[in-house]
Amino acid sequence: MSGGGTTNIEDTEPVLAVTGEHGALGKRVAVVTGGTRGIGRGIAEAFLAQGAAVVVSGKSADKGQQAVDEMGGGDRVSFVACDVRDQRQIDHLVDETAKLYGSVDILVNNAGGTDGWALVHELSDDAWQNALNWNINAVFWASRRALGYMLDRGWGRIINISSVEGKQANKPAVSHYITNKHAINGFTKAVAHEYGPRGITCNAICPGAVETDLMKEAGPVVAEQAGITYEQFLDNYAQ
Repeated sequence: MSGGGTTNIEDTEPVLAVTGEHGALGKRVAVVTGGTRGIGRGIAEAFLAQGAAVVVSGKSADKGQQAVDEMGGGDRVSFVACDVRDQRQIDHLVDETAKLYGSVDILVNNAGGTDGWALVHELSDDAWQNALNWNINAVFWASRRALGYMLDRGWGRIINISSVEGKQANKPAVSHYITNKHAINGFTKAVAHEYGPRGITCNAICPGAVETDLMKEAGPVVAEQAGITYEQFLDNYAQ
């Protein structure tokens, strides 16, 4: 991540009490949506290793507590339950992070996905709307809330986990996913343009197929809907 901006976080006592004194992210506070497993979990662990205090979110309190215990970050890692498809829960997540650790310096919009996979002429309104809330709406809601804290400090980092699907369209039955990932990339550019001069950067990461637990669960279903094998589905990411 690039540096930039200034911050008075050193004067924030709640953060100093729990953040690491060493590492590139010492005295920084991060929140990672969908951070109890998969890509989000890996990011959260990397932040912890670099001295940050981290809040991870997810829908399951049991999985959240398990993740916190396994990460072994002590007081520097916490779980806050959040279904990112609900704006009120996202607002609570961001605000609770600030209450726990004194600020919100880094936001990772990692949670996302789709269901109800079908070709466009068969795609349901419910699947389309659920995809919007799960992806681009969630990214917007979380970014808007976090920006208020970042602007106060003149420093912030927003990282959106997009996808190669935000750059291409080579799979059937996932138009709602492709559309949302393209939208996230556009939103990322808009935020970067608006807030970069104020010390807040915004970037998107566009990974290919990563065999997380979620991919192993959903991938075969999507492949079947598309009339291809799971192996062909994964191979399409590399095309």
